[in-house]
Amino acid sequence: MEQKQKSELTRQLILDESFKLFYKNGFKTTSVDKIMKATNLTKGAFYHHYKSKKDLGLEIISLKLQKRVYDGMITPLYEDGNALSILEHTFSNRLKSFSLFDKKHGCPMNNLINEIADKEEAYQIALKRIIEEWKAALVYIIERGKKENTIKKSLSSNAIATYLISAFEGVRGIRKLYNDDQILDDYINGFSIYINQLEA
Repeated sequence: MEQKQKSELTRQLILDESFKLFYKNGFKTTSVDKIMKATNLTKGAFYHHYKSKKDLGLEIISLKLQKRVYDGMITPLYEDGNALSILEHTFSNRLKSFSLFDKKHGCPMNNLINEIADKEEAYQIALKRIIEEWKAALVYIIERGKKENTIKKSLSSNAIATYLISAFEGVRGIRKLYNDDQILDDYINGFSIYINQLEA
């Protein structure tokens, strides 16, 4: 195998295993030693690719977390169709798509926000960028709904977008406390009621 390809596979292995460990156990409790044990690699391999765990964390945010949010919550908002239906389907379908592991461990982005974003400015900036892009996509679809006369024009698009993100991330965190999906089902029902109230 070519050295460049081998190096890339090593970097990808570190990224994948680190993401799993950060998601399952938290960023602070996951040491470089634990990452190396999970990957069966040496510390030399780690430091060949990353200066520190902090650098690795930033790459996980930009490559792993951002992709999850884009694929699940941002890209669908730019599809054609009724704005309210797109909003409702995007949020409810995303919740229904999560594995049991995802439900038990909450949102990896929100976990990182709660764990370290208030202490590390670099993480704060990287995570905030994802939230702002998600919010911008929501404002876009809400504004489109207003132009199409499916969403009340008098409502604040920014306020709705902020509320939708906050409520979604909140229920992801709350679900960690329960052993079943009743809280998610209740959220989806409440979300449907809220969406109907936006209708023009």
